[in-house]
Amino acid sequence: MTVYHFVGIKGSGMSSLAQILHDMGYEVQGSDVEKYFFTQKALEDSGIKILPFQRENIQPGMTVIAGNAFPDTHEEIEEAFNKGIPVIRYHKFLGEFMQRFTSIAVTGAHGKTGTTGLLAHVMKNVRPTSYLIGDGTGSGVKNAEYFVFEACEYRRHFLSYFPDYAIMTNIDFDHPDYFANIDDVFSAFQELALQVKKGIFAYGDDEQLQKIQAKVPVLFYGFEEENDFQARNIVKETTGTKFDVHVRNNYYATFEIPFFGDHNVLNALSVIAICHYEGIETEAIQKHIKSFQGVKRRFTEKQIGSQIIIDDYAHHPTEIRATVDAARQKYPDRNIVAVFQPHTFTRTQTFLNEFAESLSQADDVFLCEIFGSARENHGKLSIKDLQEKIDRSEILSEEDTSPLLHLDNSVILFMGAGDIQKFQKAYENLLQSK
Repeated sequence: MTVYHFVGIKGSGMSSLAQILHDMGYEVQGSDVEKYFFTQKALEDSGIKILPFQRENIQPGMTVIAGNAFPDTHEEIEEAFNKGIPVIRYHKFLGEFMQRFTSIAVTGAHGKTGTTGLLAHVMKNVRPTSYLIGDGTGSGVKNAEYFVFEACEYRRHFLSYFPDYAIMTNIDFDHPDYFANIDDVFSAFQELALQVKKGIFAYGDDEQLQKIQAKVPVLFYGFEEENDFQARNIVKETTGTKFDVHVRNNYYATFEIPFFGDHNVLNALSVIAICHYEGIETEAIQKHIKSFQGVKRRFTEKQIGSQIIIDDYAHHPTEIRATVDAARQKYPDRNIVAVFQPHTFTRTQTFLNEFAESLSQADDVFLCEIFGSARENHGKLSIKDLQEKIDRSEILSEEDTSPLLHLDNSVILFMGAGDIQKFQKAYENLLQSK
């Protein structure tokens, strides 16, 4: 039996896929940088070997699955080519793998991970389901009927996929290092729509998604009456959110989610729509939607002293607004503090004004130096360019997080897609040393 060797196994999708193959009985190992990533705990818990990058890792009898962040000139990939060992890119492998199941792709500029996690949670409790979530969580079931997976639009990687169904949560301009503008993003989603085999569930209040053309039925969900699946009578409480669902203007059922903000209502609505379409019992959908505990790095909370500390992946202005709104719903009487680390220089430059506007929704703002990513490690601007556009903002360093100490009874949102967690860890260590 072949050994699957993952180059860049700590990547969120790669980690998930490694766990799926391991659960299905395949021999799996991988390599990556020494630095700790939150995705590696699940790999270690599964007993999957993680090696440091080196040519010697590549041996005959392997199939190499290469992470998209690593070029063909990477030492391990190069070694595989030299030895005639098969190398397949992550998204290409996934595209072939999913053909064994009824596959459900979850895609969109925002909300992919939360929606994939919620759909996987509901599906696995009612039908045999394997799933791949973008927070590094994966599970493989040997006799799975369904495969629920997160499909990323970056560099049009999702065009390797021909899923049975697709949930499209929204279309927004992001990844400015690759996409030219919103029309370029739309063209990628339009191309994917033509590859879907059975049906698309799209957020109907999104003007871009309204324009999507497909060869299969497109069912819309949202808040407006024109949608096939509509959320009405939304009740927002500090314990969660309750809403009625109407299917083509006929009352279907009432649902309760332990989450906050309009974006989570929409995520749940898309899951309800596809489960309804697949004939899953209403009571089962209600029960499992209510019991979902969330995904990693999406509004992950802890309380230390009088402060609520929240870790969130928000790295786009739209996501920051949604996270601040959710915090205000759950904690209406507390000060909301944003600690934000921009991710990539191109995104920061492109959305400089939008970042300033969304962060200004918080009561206090702290900014961390820009995280460059593997693709671009320098740029023409610095964090001071963003700070100049935001009143009441300070720059925070990992070495000195003490400015947060005086914010008693506050909710502190650590937001970003880079290594913002090191700032959170430094602050928690400071709190615990007091």
